[in-house]
Amino acid sequence: MDYEFSSKEELFQRVKPALNAKVGELHRFGYTYINQMDVWNYLIENIWIKSKDLMLSDIVNDILHTDNKKIDAYLKSKITDERSQYFEKNIEVL
Repeated sequence: MDYEFSSKEELFQRVKPALNAKVGELHRFGYTYINQMDVWNYLIENIWIKSKDLMLSDIVNDILHTDNKKIDAYLKSKITDERSQYFEKNIEVL
């Protein structure tokens, strides 16, 4: 059975149960600050960036089997990037 999705948002809704399962696993291992969107964004930016015509089963498999430490490192790098950008801007001190 082939599934076609008209948007990433529609696909996100379809794979939400797998994302919930992954987030539950992450929380059990102490990564309580990681949420569905963090997992989703990691996969979009790092795993699926050059992929074409992924099957739903491949997407779910990637969600469930992605290394927890890699998701954590990705998220921490995003936080570090945002913080460093803040200090690079010119801000007037009152």
